[in-house]
Amino acid sequence: MENSYISNSTLTSILIFLLLVTYMNSSIAMRPIEKNTKFIKSSCSTTIYPQLCYSSLSSYASRIQTSPKLLANTALSVTLEAVRSTPSVLAKVSKTHHLKPREAAAISDCVEELTDAVEELQNSMEEMGQLRGKNFGLKMNDIQTWVSAALTNEDTCMEGFAGKAMNGSVKATVRGRLVSVAQLTSNALALINYYASLHTKST
Repeated sequence: MENSYISNSTLTSILIFLLLVTYMNSSIAMRPIEKNTKFIKSSCSTTIYPQLCYSSLSSYASRIQTSPKLLANTALSVTLEAVRSTPSVLAKVSKTHHLKPREAAAISDCVEELTDAVEELQNSMEEMGQLRGKNFGLKMNDIQTWVSAALTNEDTCMEGFAGKAMNGSVKATVRGRLVSVAQLTSNALALINYYASLHTKST
């Protein structure tokens, strides 16, 4: 009986020990993730649309870690993908709605504007990969100019769907998508500017 008691007591102690080790390991593993997500949330507070910023970037926390450059680069990448996929949304609207001539023209013009925006964002992504050394300021200026131009193109695209002459469902679908894309671009630009300001302070 005594041996059985000791055996059961020992087994209980081992189980408690294993549970504690597991808990400690999970807590330690969580700390970097929590640190990364807090960094993203804090950085997103510098943007105009902080909630969208956090929701669009928090899933990349392990990639971004606490790097302002990786944060800006990831925001740019997410934005590029959103803009790149938007023309297909417009094409679907064209196929599923009987468009008026003005609506069809607005969508055609919008696709051209978005094509330019994609090119500008792609240029920005390429330049982000070369941000180093003495040319940092010049390259950063190019990036900021391109992203600003992409945002202007998106705003111009949205203007084509203003007014009461537009079909309500077409206007709601297209503008909803364009607003989201423009907000992502605005956030990306804010995070790029934030990264640039940190680099300026450190030099």
